[in-house]
Amino acid sequence: MQAAFRGTDAAGPSAPCYYLAVDASVQGSHAAAVRSLGTGATRHAALVRVTHWVTTLAVLALLVTGAEIVVSHPRFYWGDEGNVNTPALFQLPIPSSREAVPTGYDYVLPDQNGWSRSLHFEAAWALVLAGLLYGVHGLVSGHFRRDLLPSPDSLRPAAFARSLASHLRFTRPGPEEAWSYNPVQRLAYLGVVFVLVPLMVWTGLAMSPAVVSALPGPLSVFGGHQSARTLHFAATILLTAFVVVHVVMVIRAGFGNRTRAMLTGAAVQEEDR
Repeated sequence: MQAAFRGTDAAGPSAPCYYLAVDASVQGSHAAAVRSLGTGATRHAALVRVTHWVTTLAVLALLVTGAEIVVSHPRFYWGDEGNVNTPALFQLPIPSSREAVPTGYDYVLPDQNGWSRSLHFEAAWALVLAGLLYGVHGLVSGHFRRDLLPSPDSLRPAAFARSLASHLRFTRPGPEEAWSYNPVQRLAYLGVVFVLVPLMVWTGLAMSPAVVSALPGPLSVFGGHQSARTLHFAATILLTAFVVVHVVMVIRAGFGNRTRAMLTGAAVQEEDR
């Protein structure tokens, strides 16, 4: 028995379609699943690929530099004021790069706060610009509606529960997912694009004295400078978790094939299952 799947190119509804035939008797095994693709079919539009890799580099730079910034003062507060003389909302169990910060360790780490702050701001602007370009493209081309908005049927409790359980078990994706996102992926991507990244940018701006002096609104929304810093850190943790799960699932699905698709836009015709 065979199941056929059909999809469209991420670049638009007029792009060539593909057909996939999978023998149900070998699903879940390591047999070969062969894709029959239309000529010129692509998985990701060129702009999506470019902004993906710019975002990847920016996020990596932000995580590295952000970690160094946190090490300089691994204590978090709520409100507008926070320093070594005020109670912390919570404190990371790590040494600091500054002697004045009490951490319980009898040594300090090398202080790299200068270059890390400069690179952090530069990477943040790269992320903002790539995000704006991707957002405009996604809205104008219909990419969000067509490729990321889940269908009502996929959000039915039973169907969504199966997809979520598969993700929690890190089950290797089926061959049809080389050309389409499942409902959990769609919701995760929408959450990152429209909630998590905007929250990080907003809280980042709320920590900038220059921005706050010109536009005090972003700061007052979060209740103070230290509240914005704490929320910024929480959003970073969520984004890091997303990146880790994303990379694991890409590896499970076939790292070389998925990476090639994001580099060239083309999906491979055959993949070992």
